[in-house]
Amino acid sequence: MNAVSDEEMVVFAGSSSRRLTARICAYLGITPGKGEVITFSEGNTFVRVLENVRGREAYVVQSTVFPTNDSFMELLFWIDALNRASAASVTAVIPYFSYAKGDKKDEPRVSIRARVCADCIEVAGCDRVVTMDLHAPQIQGFFHVPVDNLYAMPVLVERIRELQLPNLAVVSPDAGFVKAARRYANALGTSLAIANKERAGHDEHAEVLEIIGDVTGKTALIVDDFTISGGTLTEVAKRLVERGARKVYAMVTHGVLTPGSVERIDASPLERLFITDSIETQPVTFSPKIEVVSVAPLFAEAIRRIHTRESVSGMFTD
Repeated sequence: MNAVSDEEMVVFAGSSSRRLTARICAYLGITPGKGEVITFSEGNTFVRVLENVRGREAYVVQSTVFPTNDSFMELLFWIDALNRASAASVTAVIPYFSYAKGDKKDEPRVSIRARVCADCIEVAGCDRVVTMDLHAPQIQGFFHVPVDNLYAMPVLVERIRELQLPNLAVVSPDAGFVKAARRYANALGTSLAIANKERAGHDEHAEVLEIIGDVTGKTALIVDDFTISGGTLTEVAKRLVERGARKVYAMVTHGVLTPGSVERIDASPLERLFITDSIETQPVTFSPKIEVVSVAPLFAEAIRRIHTRESVSGMFTD
């Protein structure tokens, strides 16, 4: 990739995405922007930009998770600080938008959390949002500024191709992810199976009722946009083995991974779980079963294209 002059643009690292930002800047051939984040004893967050950004295009990279609310507030303060420092534009690069699950009012007297977050980001002064594999793509319509929703599929599929897994079958963990799972199946040239899943409440536990499709003697690859407890992945893996799958792998964009998830994955039939580095502040230690694939090249290319006024969607259609 050709280096982009750091006199024209500057990329800052929020405290939840420092390693990913360093990788993005390495691909762009620039030095990360200078700034600091201080958390005071009572919990207040202080953000300060430590270099001149007047008239420059500024990007701040911040996943809004671990801790979710603190990370989201910090993102707002970065946007505000950069605007007050007279940046020409401010783009929020949000590798994992944690409140994307709150995309609708599906029961009485609840907040549409993703819409509230979108409003806050806009009011803070954001000119553009770049994110990855939104849980609900319609969230892009919650914003009045441009939103680029990137796809981790190219880098994840490339990793699977490198392994040359025999007799592969892609598995969607539920009916809601079938459309996205079919894209993975088409990219890999494999068949598609679907897990019939039922979730009764908000406790992150789902019961897998049945596997639709033939997985007998096949290497099953479960694909999803995120996992938190690992419960769905491990339950689907067990059902796939019961249905005759020879081996089971899983591949998700966002490895949220809360306490207990790694132990659950280690005790399951899963051979390996592939996740991206969209999140780097998990409160758990990864086991050898978990492999991280970097999406820094995708975000770096998206930033470069935004900066040079090229098509971002062309990354996935060219």
